[in-house]
Amino acid sequence: MTTRIDAWTHIFPQAYFARLQTLATAAGPLKRWMELKPLYDLDQRFRLMDGFDGYSQILTPSMPPIEDLAEGEGATDLMRLMNDGLADLVGRYPQRFPAFAGALSLLDPDAAITEVERAAGLGAIGFQICTHVRGRALDEPRFQPVFDAIAARNLAIWLHPVRGPVPDYPTETRSRHEIWWCFGWPYDSSVAMARLALSGLFDRHPHLKIITHHMGAMIPFFAGRIEQGWGLEMGSRTPPADAHLLPGPLKRNPQDYFRMFYADTALSGSASATRCGLDYFGADHVLFASDFPFDAEGGSYLVRETIRALDELALPATVRQQIDHGNVTALMRKAGGT
Repeated sequence: MTTRIDAWTHIFPQAYFARLQTLATAAGPLKRWMELKPLYDLDQRFRLMDGFDGYSQILTPSMPPIEDLAEGEGATDLMRLMNDGLADLVGRYPQRFPAFAGALSLLDPDAAITEVERAAGLGAIGFQICTHVRGRALDEPRFQPVFDAIAARNLAIWLHPVRGPVPDYPTETRSRHEIWWCFGWPYDSSVAMARLALSGLFDRHPHLKIITHHMGAMIPFFAGRIEQGWGLEMGSRTPPADAHLLPGPLKRNPQDYFRMFYADTALSGSASATRCGLDYFGADHVLFASDFPFDAEGGSYLVRETIRALDELALPATVRQQIDHGNVTALMRKAGGT
């Protein structure tokens, strides 16, 4: 029987979902979540999961970011509530949910570091971090100790895009046609990856595992531009007065850092995009993931179409096993210290 571990699936543990419904800040988007029962209803979730042989899920928090829901102690309480709930689900259903990536709020970096230690003790194999914190870049010095704490424990990072309907043109007030979601989310991921890569993060932590959603977003497709523009031409477009906007000294060529990221197969079933990402990151840096349950079928469509896209590529059996379960299993073992 095929073994397939879905490395990026979203969920609301029961107690967290109950708390979420009491927050006025969640009132707008909550309508969609209420209609997506596999996000919080385990019976519905299990029924859909049973449609796929040998299928299990790594649990990750669902949007919205905790930073958008609460302040101060309220945000700290939410991340603890989420992580307690995720750990409980993994403990009760280990065959369905072999591991979880925990939640963090970076509004208070000290509290986030404390939660890294606590959630690691609960079994977290890593943490989901959003591509910005209320518009603040992840490479700001105040966030560096959080990355240091995660790296020190050999834990991984699930880097999730977050972007609302911000305008696509400066003359407008809101994005139209949901462009902010279709193209804006991959753009946010790509920007965050670039800022982290060029900040020296991988020089400080060369073994840090960062899993990027949607197969590394724009990065694989624009590999040539990265090599050209951030290779020998880095700085040629920047006037001397703005030299402070360029990267500091780095140990490697900029393009080398982007291949240090991991990527998932959550591409809504595009075989050609999957091939592009595999060619760029390599089979040892790609994890099967679907983004369950965010589709009109409550998750079945994304799982089914992701499997179909990989089938179309007719990959060697050893490569397919790496993607389906081998790579994420290795991350789980590393987090466990084995």
